[in-house]
Amino acid sequence: MLWYLLYPLRGTTEAPVLPADHPLRTAFSRYGTWTARHVKTVLPMSVALVFLLLYPIFFLYTTDATNVTSGVSNLPHHVWTDAQPLSERAVAEPDVIMRSIWVHGSYMKALDREILLGALELQNTLLGPTTDFNPRRPNAPRILPDDSTDMTRDQRDAFHIVNGLTDQSWFFHSPLQYWGGSADNIVADKDIISTVNERKTQSTSVNVTLRHSIVFSGKRFEERRLVAADALVITLIHLKDSPLGRQWVRNAEKLAAQVHDKWTVIPYDGKSMASQLYEFQFRPMSWPDWFLLTIAYSLTLFYLLLSLSKLRAVKSRFGLMATILAQIAASIGSSFTVCAIFKIDLSRVPYYAYPLVVLAISMENSFRLINAVIMTSSSISISDRIGEAFGQTAYVAVANRLQNLAVLLGLSRITFPGVAAFCTFAAVAIVFDFLYLATFFLAVLSVDVRQRELYELEKASVRKTNAVYETTLLDRIRKIRNSGVTVSTRVAGTIVILGFILLAQSHYALESGSQWLNWIFTRSWRVAEPVISKSSLLVDIHQARSPTSWLRLQDHETAREVINVVKPWAHSYVARVYEPLIFVAKGADRIPHSPEPMLLPAVYDFIHNEIPRFLVFMLTLVALLLLLTNYLLQGNGKHAGDPDHPDNEPLLSVRSLSHGHDLDVVKMSVSAGNKLVSVGLDRNIQIWDVPCNSRTRVMSDSETPLENPFPVLAMAVDDDSKWLALLTWQRVLLWDTEEQQWGLSLEVELGGHKPEAMFFNYAYKGCDMPSLLIVRKNGTMLELDLEGGATKEFTICKTPFAMALPFSEPTAQNQVSQSLSILTLSRKSCIHIVRQHAGGWISKEVKIATGEAKDIHSIVPAPDLSMYLICRSRSVDLVDLESSNVIQTFNTELMEPRSLKLLLTTRGAPQHQLPPLSLCYTSLETGDLVIQTFHRADDIDSMHHPKDQAPEAPRQPWDEQKEVKKRIENPGRWEILPNGGIVGVRRVSMAALSSSRRRSFQAVSSGVVGAGGGLRRRGAGAANGTADHADFTSPDIGTTIWEAWAFNNLESAKTKGIETQPLDPQEEYDNEEEEQQTNMYDNLLVSELGPMVRLGTASVAVGLGNVIKVISVGHEHFDKVVTRDRLTAENLRNQNFVRRRKTGVAAHRARGGMIGGGGGAAPVGVSAGVGI
Repeated sequence: MLWYLLYPLRGTTEAPVLPADHPLRTAFSRYGTWTARHVKTVLPMSVALVFLLLYPIFFLYTTDATNVTSGVSNLPHHVWTDAQPLSERAVAEPDVIMRSIWVHGSYMKALDREILLGALELQNTLLGPTTDFNPRRPNAPRILPDDSTDMTRDQRDAFHIVNGLTDQSWFFHSPLQYWGGSADNIVADKDIISTVNERKTQSTSVNVTLRHSIVFSGKRFEERRLVAADALVITLIHLKDSPLGRQWVRNAEKLAAQVHDKWTVIPYDGKSMASQLYEFQFRPMSWPDWFLLTIAYSLTLFYLLLSLSKLRAVKSRFGLMATILAQIAASIGSSFTVCAIFKIDLSRVPYYAYPLVVLAISMENSFRLINAVIMTSSSISISDRIGEAFGQTAYVAVANRLQNLAVLLGLSRITFPGVAAFCTFAAVAIVFDFLYLATFFLAVLSVDVRQRELYELEKASVRKTNAVYETTLLDRIRKIRNSGVTVSTRVAGTIVILGFILLAQSHYALESGSQWLNWIFTRSWRVAEPVISKSSLLVDIHQARSPTSWLRLQDHETAREVINVVKPWAHSYVARVYEPLIFVAKGADRIPHSPEPMLLPAVYDFIHNEIPRFLVFMLTLVALLLLLTNYLLQGNGKHAGDPDHPDNEPLLSVRSLSHGHDLDVVKMSVSAGNKLVSVGLDRNIQIWDVPCNSRTRVMSDSETPLENPFPVLAMAVDDDSKWLALLTWQRVLLWDTEEQQWGLSLEVELGGHKPEAMFFNYAYKGCDMPSLLIVRKNGTMLELDLEGGATKEFTICKTPFAMALPFSEPTAQNQVSQSLSILTLSRKSCIHIVRQHAGGWISKEVKIATGEAKDIHSIVPAPDLSMYLICRSRSVDLVDLESSNVIQTFNTELMEPRSLKLLLTTRGAPQHQLPPLSLCYTSLETGDLVIQTFHRADDIDSMHHPKDQAPEAPRQPWDEQKEVKKRIENPGRWEILPNGGIVGVRRVSMAALSSSRRRSFQAVSSGVVGAGGGLRRRGAGAANGTADHADFTSPDIGTTIWEAWAFNNLESAKTKGIETQPLDPQEEYDNEEEEQQTNMYDNLLVSELGPMVRLGTASVAVGLGNVIKVISVGHEHFDKVVTRDRLTAENLRNQNFVRRRKTGVAAHRARGGMIGGGGGAAPVGVSAGVGI
């Protein structure tokens, strides 16, 4: 709510975004990083803290009505309870009148025998004889006596309320009833303390329990037993015309004059003139209360389930939900413990309400932290991801909590005591909630990320469409459910706090309807406490508890029992309470010689009796948590959790896939399931299952045409990684990767040219077998039915193709499902968009009004924006897919043809807003990698407009004045990743490789299906792989080295520079045999790189001679489950290939690119290249 209040000053309701170098954000980030690195310490310690605060609850609270004041706190009821003062104008006539005397001896020695006997004399003087009191007189006549004379025992008992409720009825409470009002019993009692504790459940004749709270004042407890009391309280409750009430007043005045030799009487004349109206209530929840709470909890549950369903962490949804609920439960329990320790009475508000406020406030911050972790780049370490996310969200959480604490503090000052106690509870719970968020939840989230439970979010792109406006309620619900938009509840917590406190206040106000609303805005919410003038004598006697605070204890079960006596049909009663008449024994020492315990007595009992058991339980729990944490972290590498090898060290790692080829790898393709297919000059085709660390070989036979896939012109793998399609000059062959055998073979006619693209298509197929599409060079496309063997030909363009790129876009009927489309560019620069319909494929030529058509050298689909890029030598046009309008034109440097790749940095971008757009390309003049990043224009709120309402004039979504340009020298071959990183491989000289750049990266060299392996200094070329026109000679072998590099383009990235890692690190061998085993792979010279393809979300695979290097930026985990509906642009792009010259020396560079990771001239699963 704070940000809404500041809207007039800030112009926005969004929380402020602190810069990455802000001291506050930096401090929170450092703490979050430290916590993530020390999970084995933080998680057990946080759980130990939770256990420390939850374990005492069972000893500090009780549900036993007789133990309410036995040194423990009472748990909240299912009802509204309170004892509150009322204004004199609140009611016309009270229901009952309450008079009392307090009898004191020495300080906290009211249970001395002499004091009890003296109190019995006072009681009998005021009420008449009370020995063996039994007032039941069902048929006794009720004769009103003369006002000047006392009633006989029978007359008095006839008016007792047990004989019928009339205006003359009365009843009383007295601790002397424990002994039947008999002096002989008191004298004969050898253990008065035991008698008092054993008979605390004794009931009077009207079934009112003689609890310690109503017959004693200023109690002291040990081991849940009363051991001392400061005053004996004898209370008369009567109706307005009770003759016993008049007798009490008359005899009190006489008594004050008669006992001056034994007692000090306050007031000295025995007249209690001051009085105050009090309301005592024990009110069950009404159906509006139940309705409102049900709605509140239902909405909270809906938000929880909705937020969890939007998380793409399929494997950890239950775990995250359990963690969030455990954090909330711990906050609530800890708050109950603290309130009990400091004697804050929480029993006045129904217990159903207590979790609600914490739920409303806590879940928002937990999900904001989870989403922040999701939005961070996986190219940085897990610890840094957690720290960065915590730095982004913690200051907002602190500000929101401070705001809510201020609201609660203010409300606690003006509300009724029961509501004020609730405000105190909520404030304490909010503090604990943030504490547990910053410790327990942060540690569990770190473990969860390490366990790759949140990994699916790395692969799911934010699908945005500029499609149709939603028109139905179902469409709106589906949009909320499936969009990347987070339901904001930043103001929900404050609304819940204010709403519930208004609801609670309504139960403590006698006025109703509009009168009560008027009372809210015209009066103070809290009725002023009665001002009781204290005489100097009253101050001198040092009462352990004042009469006002004593009355506060009478609002639980006693109130319910008294209500059943005086108003059985009601849930409350109003009493006029007179100031007590106080008797202090002469010679009594009223000076406290030791301070009263500040904390709840049960706290001291817990410390004395439960500490050994508590320590055993806590140490056992911490040990079990350490074992569990070690078990959860043991699979994260040999240095996981090792302080000597923190996971914040550079995360650019290299692993080798070796022993698959004897000669150079010249073609690679990747499936959606992260299976890598490689083709070598040795005429071997290998299928590498990178997640499972295994490989298989395609069994070919050159003597059998149906089993001879060479020369391989193109290849594609389906989404299920079951079928591998290999294209030769005459036919297409299918290899079943699961059964390890050849499948269908179909003849094709390519017209003497290599195809532009080949890929599988599942759309509009009613069976599991996809069709295969081949885009030919001559402007046509073949669709092969892999079940029936039929072939269909479609004409796309009348001129030969220069590029053909498939991509996925949302269908118009369903914004979630994807349909396959193709974007083509011909040699004459005409552009076609090909979409599939039920009857086949329809090609639509795009007419671009701006620029010279002949200047176009490449196109880049951007399906996440429902747009595509037209690349020229010095500019890039952003074109709408549907309307073909040029949305914006970006000016660039002179770029190398087909080098442009588009990167949308959706991580960390504000919700509902355009993310920064980065154009990455190679400069034709310098050979540098240029990264031009454009940020959202201030006046653009959305990237979408309806298809049928295209804007008349194109807007400028990205502000070119906010351009940020970065350059990377000597990039070599490079690729962009969907996590915001850019990775490349280049040749650098050993002399230029400074010690600062040769960091101690952990290079993982793991040969798949075989050990050793890996490439070691096989090349010597100094060629700068960024320019096709440059040919370099190979210098001495020892002067250059292949180097992998990574750059994080995110603004929030902690590592602003370039991370580097030698691609062929020098390694020591344990024995000579291992060295000889790998020498056969080290003899060849590698003068150039092979193909480069993107693998997963944070890795690329690059051919280096006969070895494949997998370069990972950050923590890469490969998803093994790929479903057909995940046919997105991510799975159809990112294919680089090498066109070898006839001389056998290649100087080709990676080309093309697409959003979120770019791409090449063919999609994922497609490889167009030269025959082998």
